[in-house]
Amino acid sequence: VQLVESGGGLMQAGGSLRLSCAASGLAFSTSTMSWFRQAPGKARELVATVGWKGNIQYYGDSVKGRFTISRDNAKNTLYLQMNSLKPEDTAVYSCAAAPASTQIYDYWGQGTQVTVSS
Repeated sequence: VQLVESGGGLMQAGGSLRLSCAASGLAFSTSTMSWFRQAPGKARELVATVGWKGNIQYYGDSVKGRFTISRDNAKNTLYLQMNSLKPEDTAVYSCAAAPASTQIYDYWGQGTQVTVSS
């Protein structure tokens, strides 16, 4: 199983970025998928979650109204559209997969750095 994130980078506050997570070797279409982030010196934080049908979503309070999680099961790809970025969004963003068989996050990507300057 591989989860490969892309789309991170340096952005000014107020800007937008779109992260992607390409999955392989995984029953992607039946897995709950999430984005997590971890800033230096801070605990890992759940950013957003989407159910396998795409119709159940969760957002952390800090990103509600600014970030949108989505998935394309035909492409085995997870997305995170990040708008109105703030310096406090700076972190390493990782995707994670919870297969239907276990319903725990068995698989993680390596992460992509997002840096937001003020």
